[in-house]
Formats: sequence, structure tokens, C-alpha cells
Amino acid sequence: MTVRASKLLGAADVVIIDRIAREEFVASFAREDVEIVDAGHGETGQTLTTASRAKLVVRTAKAAASAEGERLVVRLMDGDPATFNGLAEEAIAVQKAGIGFEIVPGVSAVSAVPAYAGIPLVANGSRAVHVLSATDDKADWSGAVAADSTVVVLGTVETLPAGLGKLQAAGRDAETPVALSSDGTTIRQTTQVTTLGGVAAALKGHPLTSPALAIVGTVVALREQLSWWETKPLFGWNVLVPRTKEQSGTMTDRLASYGASNDVVPTISVEPPRTPQQMERAIKGLVTGRYEWIGFTSANAVRAVREKFVEFGLDARAFAGLKIASVGGVTANALREWGIEPDLVPSGEQSANGMLEEWPEYDEVLDPINRVFLPRADIATDTLVAGLQEMGWEVDDVTAYRTVRAAPPAPEVREAIKTGKFDAVCFTSSSTVRNLVGIAGKPHATTVVACIGPATAKTAEEHGLRVDVLAAEPSAEALVDALADYGRGLALAAQEAGEPVRRPSERKASSRRKAKASR
Repeated sequence: MTVRASKLLGAADVVIIDRIAREEFVASFAREDVEIVDAGHGETGQTLTTASRAKLVVRTAKAAASAEGERLVVRLMDGDPATFNGLAEEAIAVQKAGIGFEIVPGVSAVSAVPAYAGIPLVANGSRAVHVLSATDDKADWSGAVAADSTVVVLGTVETLPAGLGKLQAAGRDAETPVALSSDGTTIRQTTQVTTLGGVAAALKGHPLTSPALAIVGTVVALREQLSWWETKPLFGWNVLVPRTKEQSGTMTDRLASYGASNDVVPTISVEPPRTPQQMERAIKGLVTGRYEWIGFTSANAVRAVREKFVEFGLDARAFAGLKIASVGGVTANALREWGIEPDLVPSGEQSANGMLEEWPEYDEVLDPINRVFLPRADIATDTLVAGLQEMGWEVDDVTAYRTVRAAPPAPEVREAIKTGKFDAVCFTSSSTVRNLVGIAGKPHATTVVACIGPATAKTAEEHGLRVDVLAAEPSAEALVDALADYGRGLALAAQEAGEPVRRPSERKASSRRKAKASR
């Protein structure tokens, strides 16, 4: 989608959806109170015709216009609205009804899917592009038979092979290269390369899934050099991330950049301290100048202090005169979102030990106050407190929040964890190991186990897990990078052995099939 489209979805009061872009997709952009109208299916589940959808759009727009206040209706169409998708019929119906409208184009599947398959449309001797619909019985396929033209055929899993058959019957050489791509631009994308005459044989045992399209022409040969999406090191992997959604943003974004999907399973729940008085006294002491330093050891600690500030009617100005320490980049970013730039962030190890290495000793001449405020979790270790005290600081170690074990995930998620349907799991702390095993059971032996540091790896091994990946440094980004390097190693080993590249979960299924065959 374009930036304009995402902004309109964010402002929409009503969204009319199709068969592919469904409610869960809209939820990524729209407000929680948005009204969803289904134009993909009728009340009995049947697929609506173009005329029926046009009438539904008009009815919805009129209802929005008659409601109190100005209401924005967004019609979200699958694919490229201007290509074989009923845009003209719906827009004409709206115009006849006297309703104003705006057309916002998106990135067309006609060009986007070939690009994600590593196939440019005009190159390698191709000079023209023809776009045809496999479902159009009146289309003249003879105009697309020239050897120097690229043909993009749009259709469903049922009609695409028949459409390619029409192209061959019209005179296109049966040896012309063809790429069949389904679920294009997603992590489920698959692309098969064959010839026009070999389409039927190629699809036996490897059926297409919707949405799908075919690219026909000499440009298909470039895929061997230009395939960039399906060759990503974690392409198609489903990775288990045992963190809260608030904590997992950087990790899930980085996993996606390597071609992986993820399931976030919270293993802890963050709750306020049982007795808030200690935290309240510390905040008041912060305002009255009791402290020289405040040390944040997690983004949750930043959030807990910020909530208390809001409760007391304070803002970031209350930190004036204080020195602020952050345990690492994620915590520092949480402070920056609040408008605060930390004075100390470890340049090396992002941990309590890393903070201590760079924390200055108390100096009676330079430091007017000798006290440090540490808002932390109830289960925090004493390493930081003891180290600061050795350097001459007085420390108020205050419980800012409690971490409790989260509720077990849904039964299907627990089953997926135990049976090896996840390709990998990324552990970011010892507590995530203990809590995941406690609420969901041990990951299957075929699941790749990645750990953020030696302490986490030791806990994983104590729980009977084989650690495959260890991050080079204790950060979420480094952990995902290390997992990607492991994925590259698996792919390289498979290529050297002349075997297809399989994800860990696929190798498990393949082993089961071989065992069954041997029996």
C-alpha cells in the first residue's frame, strides 16, 4: 500500500474489505472502533458479484453520510483495483449516487510479485509486457505470442493453468520459460520455474495457492541470479519469541527483514508493586533533590517511573540536575521517547556489569550528593547494588514493578511448541527460558534454540535444551543476526550436499516420511 492508503485506513470510520485483505489486516492500520463491512462474501458465504459489491459500497457510503458527524468510508480492494478487479463498476455506481470519492492506487501485484520473485518484466530481450486474466473468456491471447514479450497472467489456482494453456494454444512456444508464483511478497511466497508446455506436470504434487500469477518469457531466466526474497537466510521460518509485544518490536522487525514470521508468546506479566509507598517516597525524593543518579535497568522500569510521574502530575523536567544511567540501547530508547537523553549507556556489555564498568566512583569533591535511585524489578539481582556501594554510593534499591509468570498460551500454540512446528525460539533471558518451559513445555528437539548470552544458554541447558545459537553480544538485534547466520549455514550445507534447502520444521517432517517409508 501507499503512505496515503495507510493514512486513510488509520482515519477510517468504516472499511469495506475483500476476500484476501481481511479484518486482521485492517487491524494493523485502523482504529479499534472501526466498522468492518464484508464485500468479499454474502450473508450465506457466497462470493459476491461485481454488481453486488458496487451496490454494497453505495449502501454503506449512504449510511455513513446520513449518520451524525462526518464519517470516512474506505473501500479496501484486493490486488490492483484498476486491473480486473471491478474498480470502474464500483466507482461509477458511487458517482451515479452523487457520492464524492478518491482513488488511491497501490503497488500492483503485476509488477510487485515478479520483483519479489527476482524477475524484472522488461529485460533479457523482452520489449513489451502483456497483462491478461485467465478468467477472461473473451481475451485475445494471440497478441501475446511474440518471443520478445513478457506475459503476466492473473488468475486463481483453478484457472491459471487453463489460461496458460490458452496462451500456448494461441501460438506461444511450448519451451518458453514460465514462473508460477503464489502468495507473492509474503513469507509464504513460493515460485516454481518450468516451461509453458510443462505447467501441468510441474503442478502435480506442487499445487498453487491463492493468490497466484504466472510470468511468461525470457525474463524468467534472470531469476537464478536475481532471486533475493526467497533466498533470505530465515525465509519462511516461523520463530517463537517469548517476550511481551511491547518488548519484542525490535526483534520481530529484524526477523521480518530476514524473511521470518514470528509468534510472540508473553512469558511474564508486569504488575505494580504490592505496596506502592516505597516507590512514591523515592519519586518525591527525586523531586526534592535527594539523588545524584537514577539508574534504569529496563524499559519496564522507565515505564513504571513514567506512570508515577503522570500520577503525581510531573513531567521530564523533574529530572533536571539528575544524572541518568541506562543499562542498554532498548532502555535508552524508552528514555528518549520520554524526551530524556541518558548520561551513561554502556559501550560494551549491556548489563549490570557493563553499567558498573563505566559508572564513576563517588567523589566527595565533585559529587554534592552520594545517593543513587534504582527503580527495578522485584526479582533483580544484587550485583548492581553491591558494585555501587563498593564505589562509595548510597543506593535506594526500590521495587518499581513485579514480574509474574504469564498465563499459558493457547492450546494450539503449546502443541506447536512441543511438536516442532516452530523452526526456532529466541531466548532473551534466563527467566524467559524458565517461564516458557513452565507455561508451555519444552520446545521440540528439532527447534533451533538461540540464546542472548552465556547465562541464558546455561539456563536453557539446565532445562534439557540443546543451544544452537549464541549471540555475539547481549542485544535482541545481535541475537537475530546470529540466528540468521545459522540459517545461512544450513542453506550452504544443503547446497553443498546437493539437497533442497529445508527449514528445521520441514526437516522433521521429511525425517518422519523417510522413517515411515523404511517401515
